[in-house]
Amino acid sequence: MPQIPLHYVDLRTFCYATEDEKRVEEALRTFLPEEFEIGRVESEGHYGDRILVLSARAENADDVRHVLSRLADLEDFDGLIAELDQRVTENTELYLTLDKQAAFNGESRLGDGITFRAKVEAYPAKKEAAVENAREVLERLEDEDVN
Repeated sequence: MPQIPLHYVDLRTFCYATEDEKRVEEALRTFLPEEFEIGRVESEGHYGDRILVLSARAENADDVRHVLSRLADLEDFDGLIAELDQRVTENTELYLTLDKQAAFNGESRLGDGITFRAKVEAYPAKKEAAVENAREVLERLEDEDVN
């Protein structure tokens, strides 16, 4: 993939008191390059329970490519491309939520648990331009996955 029209990709998930931190981290790592640094912030829930926020930001092109390559494994990748107009904001950000349990099992699936946010390059910075750039990069990704 020559150029990636994304400034960065953020991935974030919560590890609740009832979950195993290592398993939640493993789920997040499904989308990250090996040895990628994961940030940890401890928070507190409404009832005083501990919530650990795990997050990672891929900014260099190779790391972004790696994260995107995992998206190419989505079961309904064509559906994702078809929904880009609803998934890209006026601030040129692409949002998805990924299934945390599936990720723990090494699978890429849309669902709940892991938030994916990518800042799409767009000149001018308009939603329409961002949707087109996101479509282009995802279609290229799909073509590479087939070849």
